[in-house]
Amino acid sequence: MKIFINKFFGIVALLLVLSCDNGIDPITKVDPGADAGAPQVTLKYPVDGTKIKVNDPVVAINIEFEVTDDIEVETISVLINNSEIASMSGDFKDYRRVLAEVPFDNVTTGQHELKIVATDISGNNTTATANFEKEPPYIPLFANETIYMDFETDYTEFISVTRATEVGNPGFAGEGLASNNAYAGTEDSYLTLPTSTMQLGNEISAIFWYKVNASPDRAGILVIGPEDPTNADYPVKQNNRNSGFRLFRENAGGDQRIKLNVGIGDKNVWVDGGDASDIDPNKDEWVSIAFTISTTEARVYINGQLAKESALESPVDWTGTDILSIMSGAPRFTGWNHKSDNSYMDELRFFNVALSQGEIQNILGVTNPYTPADGETMYMAFDGTYKNWVTGATATTVGSPGFAGESKLGADAYAGVDDAYLTFPTTGLLSGEFSAAMWHKVNATPDRAGVLVIGPEDTGNANYPDVQNNRNAGFRFFREDAGGMQRFKLNVGTGAANVWVDGGTAADVDPTANEWVHLAFTISGSKAIVYINGEVAKESDITGVDWTGCDILSIMSGAPRFTGWNHKSDSSFLDELHLYNKALTQSEIQDIMGN
Repeated sequence: MKIFINKFFGIVALLLVLSCDNGIDPITKVDPGADAGAPQVTLKYPVDGTKIKVNDPVVAINIEFEVTDDIEVETISVLINNSEIASMSGDFKDYRRVLAEVPFDNVTTGQHELKIVATDISGNNTTATANFEKEPPYIPLFANETIYMDFETDYTEFISVTRATEVGNPGFAGEGLASNNAYAGTEDSYLTLPTSTMQLGNEISAIFWYKVNASPDRAGILVIGPEDPTNADYPVKQNNRNSGFRLFRENAGGDQRIKLNVGIGDKNVWVDGGDASDIDPNKDEWVSIAFTISTTEARVYINGQLAKESALESPVDWTGTDILSIMSGAPRFTGWNHKSDNSYMDELRFFNVALSQGEIQNILGVTNPYTPADGETMYMAFDGTYKNWVTGATATTVGSPGFAGESKLGADAYAGVDDAYLTFPTTGLLSGEFSAAMWHKVNATPDRAGVLVIGPEDTGNANYPDVQNNRNAGFRFFREDAGGMQRFKLNVGTGAANVWVDGGTAADVDPTANEWVHLAFTISGSKAIVYINGEVAKESDITGVDWTGCDILSIMSGAPRFTGWNHKSDSSFLDELHLYNKALTQSEIQDIMGN
C-alpha cells in the first residue's frame, strides 16, 4: 500500500509538470490588496451571560472562539479578569481564519470577564468580551431531594451533576415559572437520566411545574420502567407495567388528564383522579403536578391539592428500572402511544421519601415566584393574567372580561364588562375564618353588582338556575345604588340564617370621584366586619360562617349563585385581590393597603 501511494503521487506530480506545458497557467502570487479593517472575533464559549452550574468549587473549561481577517491575523491574546492566560502569534495554519480552543482550569465561583484581543498585520485590533458566572455549588433546598433540574440553560441534574442524555432535539421554552427558561418538548425528543443516583427505595416523590400542550393528545411525562422484550413489537413498543412507575397524560373531553401507574411486582396499580386530575390546555397556564409513592399508597396532586389516592398491596418494585425518561414514555412505555410531550416543564424535583401534602405545598411556596403572607390563599395582580400567584392556577373566565390599561399597583387591573366574570374552585380557600382585601374603582353602571361571592346553589328557587339567592351559607360582597352613591354590603350565611353587614353611609363610595378605593372584609367565628379605606364601616355579630355547598368563588359578579336581586357582573376595575384563611386585624388591612 505504501509503495502504491508513493507511485501514485509520483504520477500526479508528473502530470502536473506536463500540464504546465499544455496550456494551463502556472500558480502565481496574487496581491491581497489594501487592509479593509480590523479582525472579527466571534466567541463560542463562554458567551455573555453563560452560567456554569457544576458542584465543584473550581472547574476547568475550554474557551472557544473564531478570529477572521481579510488579510492576515497576526496575534491573539486571551485574558480572564484582565490577566492574560494565552497568547498566539505567527504562522497560523489558516492566516485569515483561526478556530481555537484554549483550556483554562481555574474558574472559581463568582463573576468572570473573558476578553479575546485579535490584531492583524496592519496593527488593527478588535476586542470581544463576555461576562460569565460560575454559580455556587447547588445545595438541595429540601430534605431527601435526589434530583433537581431547572432547565435554565442546559439539561444538567444538579445534585449528581449529571448531564441528561438528549434523544432527538429537545428545546427551551424562552419562559419559565421560576426562572427565565424551561424545558420545551419537541416531536420524538426527550431526556434520560440513569437511576443509579436516585437512591430508589420503597418511597419516592416527584414535583414539577408544567404548561400543557394538548398536541399530541397523549404523552408520557415521567417514566421509570423495565424493558419489555416479550412484546411482539419490541423494542418499538413496550408496556411492562409491573415495576417502576409511569406518569402520563391523555385527552379527556378536551382537557388533559394526568394519570399515574405503579408496578408492585406481579401487578400494577392505577391512580386516576378523573376530572380532579384534569388540566385545561386552553388556559395556557403553569400548573404544579406532584405524585408520591409510599409503601401503602400512591397519590397524585394538582396545584398542591390531592386529586387521587390509590392503595398499594405491596411497595413499588424497581426490577429492571435503570433509566428515568423525562417528557416522554419512550423507550419503556410506548405500547399505548404515550411518546414525546410537546409541553413545557420547569423546576423538576425527585425525593426518596413520600412527601406529605403540607411538604408539597411548602415546596410550591418556595418555587413559586410569589411568596404568600401568613394565611394567604389567593393573590391576583391582574397584570395581564387572571392567575392566582399563591397556587399558580388561572381563573375560569365567563364571558369576555378584560384589562383596564391602568392599575392601582403593578402594570394592569381587571376591567369588568357586561355578563363577564371569573371563577375559581374553592378548594383550599375555606376555613372557619375568612378575609378579603382589594382595590376597586367603581363604575356605577350597572347600578348594582356582585363583587365577590362564595355561595351555594339555590335549586329550590322557582327560576333556578337563572335566578338564585340562597344566602344561608357562604358570603356575598356586593354594591348597590344609595342616592347616587354606591354602597358596599356583606351578607354572611351561618347555616340556618344569614347576617347583614350594612354600614349605611359609612360604606358609601362616590362613583363620580373616579378613584381607587380599598375594600376589605373579615369573617371570624363571632364577627363580620367591612372596611372602607382601612376604616371600619360596619361590624355585625355572627355565629360563624357555614360553607355547605360552597364550591365556587365568583369574582366581579354575583352570578351564578347570587342573582335573585340582579347583582350580576360588575363593570368596575379591580386590582390587587388578596384572600386569607384567617380574620385579618385592622392594622393588617392597613398594612396591605400600604404595600
